[in-house]
Amino acid sequence: MNGKTLDLLIALFHGITLLITIYVVGVTLLYLALLLISFKKLYKEKGLKNIQYDNVLNESITPPLSIIVPAYNEEANIVWSVRSLLGINYKVYEIVVVNDGSRDETVQRMISEFQMVEIEHKVLLSLKDTKPIRSVYRSARYSNLVLVDKENGGKADALNAGINISKHPYFVSLDGDTVLDPNAFIKVMKPIIDAKPGEEIIATGGSVGIANGSYVDSGFLGEQNVALSRNPIVVMQVIEYLRAFLMGRIGLSRYNLLLIVSGAFGVFKKDWVVKAGGYEVGTIGEDMELVVRLHAMIREEKSKARIVYVPDPVCWTEAPENFKILKRQRTRWHRGLFESLWRHKRMIFNPKYGRIGLVAMPYFTVVELLGPIIEFFGYVLVAAGLFMGTLSIKIALLLALAMLSYGMILSMGAVLLEEWSWNRYRKVSDLVRLFFYAFTESLWYRPIAAYWRLIGLIEAIRGKRHQWGEMTRKGSAINSKQRDAAS
Repeated sequence: MNGKTLDLLIALFHGITLLITIYVVGVTLLYLALLLISFKKLYKEKGLKNIQYDNVLNESITPPLSIIVPAYNEEANIVWSVRSLLGINYKVYEIVVVNDGSRDETVQRMISEFQMVEIEHKVLLSLKDTKPIRSVYRSARYSNLVLVDKENGGKADALNAGINISKHPYFVSLDGDTVLDPNAFIKVMKPIIDAKPGEEIIATGGSVGIANGSYVDSGFLGEQNVALSRNPIVVMQVIEYLRAFLMGRIGLSRYNLLLIVSGAFGVFKKDWVVKAGGYEVGTIGEDMELVVRLHAMIREEKSKARIVYVPDPVCWTEAPENFKILKRQRTRWHRGLFESLWRHKRMIFNPKYGRIGLVAMPYFTVVELLGPIIEFFGYVLVAAGLFMGTLSIKIALLLALAMLSYGMILSMGAVLLEEWSWNRYRKVSDLVRLFFYAFTESLWYRPIAAYWRLIGLIEAIRGKRHQWGEMTRKGSAINSKQRDAAS
């Protein structure tokens, strides 16, 4: 290798190192800005959380809800889940369980437990063709409980079938294993009820917490029963969720830039979803893809409709407790992110779509989607630079410190924000462990998670086949007596 080539490679190396450093600094400043926006939002609402939902159920304008629960091989949980939904604190609602061609006893358990009787069904809305519906049942005990038995077509297809059968103007997409806050439905509907004249809220979503280690009573998890798991992998996911929901989504929602309404619990205005064509079948991140499509419709129709995030904790989910299952989940999530952004790539940096095209789509592309690649190259460049002697130890340490410290600062900031605003983890030992793991996150967990996201991106580019996102659950978040009583 001649001198000119070597000089060129060294210059290229330093150029890439500089770009990565600028990227890390820029992302840090962006997240700090989101942290400040979230702090301002929560400060404004601090003290209201105990009184703001008291009169919602007395409002004559409280919209009725259709709760759609797609189910696939859920014989172990479905009865327990439906029983908890039948006890929710809401005025008028129906529950539509959609069995998506389960190969177990899901349908039989529902029929037996709730005295389901087959009825003649009529599709109320011709949303789109779904896989054939075998039968529709209604409970003889609960008139607001419906069971749809259809051939397997995936989660998006099951949700579309549920929308077609549902009868109310708003619907909730709800994962079958979601654990609810006692006032979950009131909380998530309040922005719709409180909308000002001329303001239309077409979708809302709230914070999702991790239930592992907590005490769940009859399918609900109240603030007094929240506790932190002893599993380090679960604790790191708690911190991730706090950062994603309390920092990222509050800030993005403030400027109507929210591209994700969690598939675990989200409310949608049905006529908008029907107009958009429903959920896209064959996708992994069907929830995000639908939200992006709704944003595109808002801009194309020059509407003032909004998609809102509710910072209150509305539901809880059981998190993976080992690396094998967590890796599978995170690679699938990243494939879903790639898929949603790729399908709507025309919106990226497109002024036609306003702040969504110029801010939200680039943010999710550069920071969320491509972030793992940049992090990976950052680690490689530091190691390579030290090995080849082209990077001084001082600069290498500064770069490594910048990459590690911003994650620590943001994670610890998210924990502080949660403690200051909601104080869900009331044990001193829980808070100590949260801060300790937040401090160590960038040293071990973040590089592993970045590697999984990188694998997910590679799988997405290679076109890995989509399937139901099954996860082996241990029920560690569920009180055994409650589960046994529902079985």
